[in-house]
Amino acid sequence: MDSQQQSVLNDDRVGRLLLKLSLPAFMGLFVMTLYNVVDTIFISRYVGSLGIAGLSISFPIQMMIMGLGQMIGIGSASVISRALGANDPRKAERTLGNAISHSIIISILIAAVGLANIDPLLRLMGASEAVLLYAKDYMFIIFASTTVQFFAMVLSSTIRAQGNAHVPMMSMTIGAGINIGLDALFIISFGMGIKGAALATIIGQTISTLYLFRYYSSGKSSLKIYPGNLRVEMNIARDIFTIGIASFAQIAATSVSAVFVNRVLGTYGGDMAISAYGIINRVIMFALMPGIVIGQGLQPILGFNYGARRYDRVLKSIKIASIAATICCIAAFIVLNFFPEPIIKIFTADLLLIESSSHATGYVFRAAYLLGITMLGSLVFQSIGKATQSMVTSLVRPLFLIPLIFILPKLWQVDGVWLSFPISDAIAFTLTMVLLIRQIREFKSSDSLKAVESLQVGS
Repeated sequence: MDSQQQSVLNDDRVGRLLLKLSLPAFMGLFVMTLYNVVDTIFISRYVGSLGIAGLSISFPIQMMIMGLGQMIGIGSASVISRALGANDPRKAERTLGNAISHSIIISILIAAVGLANIDPLLRLMGASEAVLLYAKDYMFIIFASTTVQFFAMVLSSTIRAQGNAHVPMMSMTIGAGINIGLDALFIISFGMGIKGAALATIIGQTISTLYLFRYYSSGKSSLKIYPGNLRVEMNIARDIFTIGIASFAQIAATSVSAVFVNRVLGTYGGDMAISAYGIINRVIMFALMPGIVIGQGLQPILGFNYGARRYDRVLKSIKIASIAATICCIAAFIVLNFFPEPIIKIFTADLLLIESSSHATGYVFRAAYLLGITMLGSLVFQSIGKATQSMVTSLVRPLFLIPLIFILPKLWQVDGVWLSFPISDAIAFTLTMVLLIRQIREFKSSDSLKAVESLQVGS
C-alpha cells in the first residue's frame, strides 16, 4: 500500500482528517446535485410541468438502480478500509476486483429487464398516459447506460475507502460540468426535451467513469486492478453484500415509498402534486448533503481504525461527525422551513407549482434537524461491518413512512402525505440514537479492555 495514503488514515488528527475527506466529498456532491437541479430547471422551463412529473415518476426506478450500485460500492468500501486497517492490502485488491465484476453482471441484468418492461414499470410507478411518454423517453436512456452508472458509484467508493476523496470529487465535478453544458445544448439548441436531459446525464457519467479508471491505471492508486482479481470469490462477495445490502434496502425502501407517495398524491392532488414532489426530491438532495458528505468522509476513518482496533479514534470521529452533521442540518431546517419559496423558484416559474411546492416543503422538512444523526448512524454500522444494525437503521424511516402515507391523508388529504415525512424522521432518529448509544458503550468497553491488555503486555 502507498505509504503516503496509509499515513493519512493512520497518523492524521481525526478532526482534520474528517475535514480533509469531507470537503472534497461536499464539493463533488454539491456539483452533482447542482446538475440534478439544472436538469430540473431546464425541463421545467423548456418542457413543462408534465416533464417534471415524468422525472418524479422515474425517480423511484433511478433510486433502485442507484441502490444496487451503492450496495456494491459501500459494501466493498467497508471491506477495503477494514482490510487496509488490518494491514491486508491483498484482500483489499481482491475486493476491488470483485466489486468491478459484480458491477458488470448486475448492471447488465438490470438493463435487460428494464428495457424489456419499461412501459409496465412506469405505469406501476403511477404514470398517467399524459406523463408516460416523458418518463419513457427519460428512462430508456437511463436503463441503457446502467453499467456506466454502476462503475461511477463503485469506483468512487473504493477510491474514497483508500483515503483519497480528491479523485472522486474531480470525477463528479467533471461529469457534472459536462452534463450542464450538454443540457443547454440538447434541450435548448437541439430541442430534444427530456430525452436530451437523460442523454446529457449519461455522457457526463461516462466521462466521470473514464476519469476514475484512468486514476486506477495511472499507478497513483494505492490499490491496483489486476485481471486475476476479477474472478468472483464467494467469501468476498458475501462480505460485500452482507454490508452493502443495508444500503440497497434503504434506497429500495425509499424508492418503494416514493412510488406510494406518487400514487397517493395522484389520488388526492393530481399531476400538480406529483410535480411538486419531483421538485421536493431535488430539494431533499441539498438537505441530506451534510449527512452524506460527512458520512463519506467518516467511512474510511471508521473502517480503517476499527480494523486496526483503535477504538479511541473511532469514538472521536463519531463524535466530531455527529456534531458537524447536526449543525448543518439545523441550518437546512431553518432555511427550508422559514424561506422555502426562494428555493422553489430556482426550479420553476409556474406560480401554481411554486405555491404547491412551498406549502409542501413547510411540512416535509419539519424534522430536518434530525437527519444528520439518522444518516450517520446507518453509515457507522456499515463501516464497522455490523450488518443487522445497519439494516435496521437503514429501513426504519421508509418502513414507517409507507403506512403513514396511507393513514394520514384520510385525515388531512394531501397535507397528510407531507406530514408523513417528519413523523417518520422523528421515529428513525429515536431508534438510531438507541442503537448508536449501545454501540458507543461497546466501543468504550473494548477500548478499556485494550488499554488493560497493553498494560499487561508492558509489565
